[in-house]
Amino acid sequence: MSQKELDALIVGGESDRVEFKAIAKNNADTIKQTICAFANDLPKHQQVGVIVIGLHDDSRCADTDITDEMLTTLAHWQRDILPFPDLDVQKRTMHGCSVAIVTVHPHPNPPLRYNGRVYIRVGPTTRVADSQQEQRLIEKRRAGNKPFDLHPVYGATRDDLHQRAFHEYLALAIKPDVLAQNSRSYEQKLASLRFIMSIDDPTPTVLGIITIGTNPSLYIPGSYIQFIRYDGITILDPIQDQQELRGTLLEILRQLDEKLSINVRTALRVGSQPTAQAAPDYPIVALQQIARNAILHRNYESSNAPVYMRWFADRVEITSPGGLFGNVTRANFGTGVTDYRNPNIAEVMKNLGYVERFGFGLAKAQMELQANGNPPLAFDIQDTTITVVLRRTS
Repeated sequence: MSQKELDALIVGGESDRVEFKAIAKNNADTIKQTICAFANDLPKHQQVGVIVIGLHDDSRCADTDITDEMLTTLAHWQRDILPFPDLDVQKRTMHGCSVAIVTVHPHPNPPLRYNGRVYIRVGPTTRVADSQQEQRLIEKRRAGNKPFDLHPVYGATRDDLHQRAFHEYLALAIKPDVLAQNSRSYEQKLASLRFIMSIDDPTPTVLGIITIGTNPSLYIPGSYIQFIRYDGITILDPIQDQQELRGTLLEILRQLDEKLSINVRTALRVGSQPTAQAAPDYPIVALQQIARNAILHRNYESSNAPVYMRWFADRVEITSPGGLFGNVTRANFGTGVTDYRNPNIAEVMKNLGYVERFGFGLAKAQMELQANGNPPLAFDIQDTTITVVLRRTS
């Protein structure tokens, strides 16, 4: 946005596209709510919304110190809103006043949520959407330009979605007070969470089948984990254990945690401490991070292969179908640059508590390995697969 366009937008003060904040430090929640509201774009402006940090409500300069740290923090707040909004953060000078400008673009697939709530803009105020307003956002979604996890699963019906799994997910994803006030029908709730295409077209989405499907791998053949443990260091060695981890996304994640806890071996390590210390051959958190990343980032669209976890005597190899995606390249892989092939599955995994911070999984795994005395991660990046290798501690 040019300076002239920005001046023209904010000259009239706060509106359904403009918000002023004197400082960011004590306004994190309200700024995130406003970002969410601008991205939802209930009035259908199809134009950006702007948050100006450094101006009072009456447009007076607040003399706020606009630091690089503040700009970085503002940019990172994007990750607290699901699905991720598209926003830009810049430092500008307006009539001699230093300000931070957060420019929020309308999202193609509303409703977006912050802390489990849908926020909208009504004039110069940000509010929680009621059921009718949320329904308008659902109907506003563009038919095209959707990620694969929002595509319809043709041949599947609403009966292929498990109501018990749905209610279990609701309890984890939506704030209790929001649920208590929610009188919408089952179909409306399914549509709001993107588990079906719409109320008028209750065809389940890929997201719906993977998250709460009665038999997800019937329609999405690769939606499971193939676990194999070998008694040796090659795939030609005898198999000690093998299992297919299938079910809803939550069921797979729970089975995975159980499988990891069974297979990690703990020994006593004698060192400088007065007593021997228990030391696992792999830190379980590192294994969890890499396996969850594989589920989150895999290609569900053009590969029917599962996520493979091959456990050898000296290493664990976790292979995710699908090569690098979007902004992630061989050069920047593992440096914190992120992109999401399945942004709505990412939202579900965060709501379920299996993603703590987006873009942090590899770094967390590396830290856990180092603390436990394991070698660092190794990567085998191919056009259609990514394999991460964790080596046993010596």
